[in-house]
Amino acid sequence: MRRKITLLAVLAAALMVAAPAIAATQHSAATKATTITVKATEFKFALSKTSAPKGTVNFKVTNKGKVDHDFYIAGEKSLKIKPGKTGTLTVTLKVGKIAYKCTLPGHAAAGMKGKLKVT
Repeated sequence: MRRKITLLAVLAAALMVAAPAIAATQHSAATKATTITVKATEFKFALSKTSAPKGTVNFKVTNKGKVDHDFYIAGEKSLKIKPGKTGTLTVTLKVGKIAYKCTLPGHAAAGMKGKLKVT
């Protein structure tokens, strides 16, 4: 009888140790990065989503235009993307309306800019 009680006590202790690890794993899965596809043309961006949850966001930027473009948001900028090519930019966003733009001369002024709502 004592062995059964001891075994149960050991199992209960093991579950108490494992429970936080299981909870952490579930939390990590819930904080998965968001991906937003961005189509760049002359002279506008088309984003697949108009809002995103705070945290890590992957922007997949495809240049469907005829001249080079880039994508700037939250202090981070993609490399220059040639026509027909795709680039990526990963940033961590805070809650608010976050401005984005193309930083090449004259592109933002011509309309390559906008705001992403982060919740």
